[in-house]
Amino acid sequence: MASFVDWFGKEQHRGTPVVVKMENTNFSLLEVESPGSGSVKQKGKGKNAKQLTWVLLLKAHKAAGCVAWIGSGVMILLGGIKKRLILRQGLAPEGKSKGKLFTVIRAFLVFAVIMLFVETCAHTLDWHFEVPQWPSSVDIWDMPQVGIHAFFTGWVYFRANYIAPVLRGFNNYCIFWFLLQSFDRILLALGCVYIKLKGIKPIPVNPSLESDDVEDPYGGHPMVLVQIPMCNEREVFEQSISAVCQLDWPKSRMLIQVLDDSSDVETRFLIKGEVSKWHQKGVNIVYRHREDRTGYKAGNMKAGMQCDYVKDYEFVAIFDADFQPKSDFLKRTVPHFRDNPELALVQTRWSFVNKDENLLTRLQNINLSFHFEVEQQVNGHFLNFFGFNGTAGVWRIKALEESGGWLERTTVEDMDIAVRAHLQGWKFIFLNDVRCLCELPESYEAYRKQQQRWHSGPMQLIKLCFWDIIRAKISWAKKANMICLFFALRKFILPSVSFTLFCIILPMTMFVPEAPLPVWVVCYVPAVMSALNVLPSIKSAPFLIPFLLFENTMSVTKFWAMVTGLLKLSGSHEWVVTKKTGRVSEGDLLKMEKEAKPTLALDKTMSESNIDALKAQDVKLMPLIPAHAAPVKKKKNRLYWVEISLAGLLFAAAGRSLLSAHGIHFYYLLFQAVSFLVVGLDLIGEQVS
Repeated sequence: MASFVDWFGKEQHRGTPVVVKMENTNFSLLEVESPGSGSVKQKGKGKNAKQLTWVLLLKAHKAAGCVAWIGSGVMILLGGIKKRLILRQGLAPEGKSKGKLFTVIRAFLVFAVIMLFVETCAHTLDWHFEVPQWPSSVDIWDMPQVGIHAFFTGWVYFRANYIAPVLRGFNNYCIFWFLLQSFDRILLALGCVYIKLKGIKPIPVNPSLESDDVEDPYGGHPMVLVQIPMCNEREVFEQSISAVCQLDWPKSRMLIQVLDDSSDVETRFLIKGEVSKWHQKGVNIVYRHREDRTGYKAGNMKAGMQCDYVKDYEFVAIFDADFQPKSDFLKRTVPHFRDNPELALVQTRWSFVNKDENLLTRLQNINLSFHFEVEQQVNGHFLNFFGFNGTAGVWRIKALEESGGWLERTTVEDMDIAVRAHLQGWKFIFLNDVRCLCELPESYEAYRKQQQRWHSGPMQLIKLCFWDIIRAKISWAKKANMICLFFALRKFILPSVSFTLFCIILPMTMFVPEAPLPVWVVCYVPAVMSALNVLPSIKSAPFLIPFLLFENTMSVTKFWAMVTGLLKLSGSHEWVVTKKTGRVSEGDLLKMEKEAKPTLALDKTMSESNIDALKAQDVKLMPLIPAHAAPVKKKKNRLYWVEISLAGLLFAAAGRSLLSAHGIHFYYLLFQAVSFLVVGLDLIGEQVS
């Protein structure tokens, strides 16, 4: 990918002349036009063939580099097909059932393959996809051709009169919603531009936390509870606890709760040892473990809020196990609550330590940068409402209690509490300039499960709270925004239309040319939308086309997650922890080395060395400790048959488009098919096998 970026940045625009100057005055000066112009202008009396040859060699070298890059990509893809699809090497065992969605897409694939065969036969007979004329005379030897002729004529008639009208109706329906959600994104982008031009950002009414009381110098600092919910996250717990324990806030006015749902015994001892280490250093920190993981993350935080000492605290800050807030996090967020009694939540932006790790993390960074920079910031400024991101935010505990607290009814407990708080009249603030470091999932399997949970939960939630929204004592404008924009358009329409329009309808229009999709729907509008997504992370501009293709590929996962959430299918309430690797950037390592105390380097090993002492103190867990450590299971890549089937469908549609010389449709279908195949073979992201 680095070679692609280098080539992309150095590529010259067509039509720009190349001027070659030679130091030797015996040579003349030539101006060589681009390859498209086909002309050479001489600025001198004599011509020099050596200069022209040198320029042509440079151009040829550049073209050869491009061809080599494409060739290497093709070879990697072919190697992946051979290794994983044919030889089945290094793959995790597959489940018994590939799912209902796979059955439906397989039916479309079979139809596409059959029709591609029929259309190819018609093309070889020089019928050119129109109703052929019956021959004037029929010989006995022409009967096979007459049979094919009759079949093709019947298909064309049936297609034009029965299939095309229905498909045109679906086309118009999807195009309408596609344009509507595109218009919504343009409005969001314009709102972001307005905020940038005006220099608008939330400013606390009274930013000072100083106290005038000499006897109580920290009296201006409110009591803050910090929660770190985690579950079997051995790779990241240490850096998260370390960062939270170094928050610049009076120790007497802050309590850190490490809410551990881990089922792995060794991980529990490591976390408990880390908590013990910081407690010995004077940090007000407690460790809580639940034997029963009821309610997943929501149940974990709900149990933490039920402790008796919580009533002494006014605010609660929440950080997932892979988040590392800066030391001034509370000082930049908590002052916004002062003299603003209607404020319930202050949400901060995420930044990613591994955004350049691989292609998958780069594409996630583009998507999430647009989410925070545009969606969250615009909704926070103009509406005082947005979906809570579940972490890196500070809540007013009173708002949580009045809104019903954490509920376990969906897989998006963060969005659930945000909706209920908004219905109670509370307001939210998004701080785009306060960033909290975290980690993106590096494997496609982890990212896929995360997206399933994020898109299944909103469908569960709207079914549960629809009538609560209707009956809420808020304005009808806010109700309309929540139902029509927040849920219907952005959570339901966006994934369903992207999947239906570009993964099903577009391939089908290749076999039903009487119901075509305009070029601007296939190419121009998606390109503009992708460009808007890339703007908040402008350095990712070289990945514009891969981002467009990958988002269409992910629409399948998002669409099916939405369906499972609506229909309450199996797996819709599954809450899988997104696996992390525990990466830390070099800059943060240097900063931690400068800011940390001299004993920090030694203390980091204490959680490992003190495990035996902790085991001796915890008698209940002694029988659970294995005598020998269990062997670590080797990770393996997977095959995703839904994506592979869609790749076959799109390849067949690309073949049909090639026969009819559709141009832009062919290239889009071909590249989109390759994208589906790469994802289906699990060749994107971390390669673990």
